[in-house]
Amino acid sequence: MGPIRKLSELVETVKNKPSRKLAVANGHDPHTIQATYKAATENLVDVIIIGDKDRVLSLGSEYNMDTSVFKIIDNRDTKEAGRIARDMVGSGEADVLMKGLMPSDVYMKLILDKKDGLLPKGNILSHVAVMEVSTYPKLIFVSDVAVLPSPDLSQKVEMLKYTIEVAHSFGIKNPKAAIIAATEKVSDKMPATLDAATIAKMAARGQVKGAIVDGPLALDIAINKEACEIKKFESPINGEADILIFPNIESGNIFFKVITKLAGGSLAAMVVGASAPCILTSRADSEDSKFYSIAMASLMGSKNV
Repeated sequence: MGPIRKLSELVETVKNKPSRKLAVANGHDPHTIQATYKAATENLVDVIIIGDKDRVLSLGSEYNMDTSVFKIIDNRDTKEAGRIARDMVGSGEADVLMKGLMPSDVYMKLILDKKDGLLPKGNILSHVAVMEVSTYPKLIFVSDVAVLPSPDLSQKVEMLKYTIEVAHSFGIKNPKAAIIAATEKVSDKMPATLDAATIAKMAARGQVKGAIVDGPLALDIAINKEACEIKKFESPINGEADILIFPNIESGNIFFKVITKLAGGSLAAMVVGASAPCILTSRADSEDSKFYSIAMASLMGSKNV
């Protein structure tokens, strides 16, 4: 498989693979219904919706959808619907978990539950978003914009490893990974630069494999070749990053929302580190974002990412 450079190519790739079973927790909001219906009719997944059946049928009628493509389990309690969906994935009845109309903290608690959750011992949960914007020639893999508020050095290393694995699944054999900070200069007054320099050194020594890694890098140095030339800054990334690892959730989330809300970018996103793919999008995310996220999770399949 050649590298996937657009989210539309991701969809076409997934169409050629066996469909997965998708369990949707509280899946009775318009965007989730529209995205899962599209995914089902394009044979990406078999959809199981756990939620308000009357609401699902009403939305199906409103949007002229044949809701027989869904298996619907009627449950109107948000937490219970989430528990049912999670347990279906945990037992192997479904392959992928998806959040519908429920708060992210409730969804995350279901995954992290020590007794029945989906987090293998020793793993951490993180988040990877794949973003497409017209001003950049390829997809950008971004972490972490939604799960880890202030990752320490070891968590940043895991974030990087997870994101490299996702990039590999997209056919990018040796992605360029930029560890982002406010500057490319290492300073003890800016801890993010120290972490970034350490991670780059770890990669140089083979402790992080499968990618070209450099840091600290300011964002312009990571994604703009002209900025490298103007600043006369030499880096193996050379303004062509595939992967951006952000120092904290604020910087990552701001980048994420600027790309999607101001720059017209598209995205797919999921939680990584769980025993099965878990789709985590905002309740306000578009139908397309949820659809592409389903395709991304289907591509990852049953890998432990």
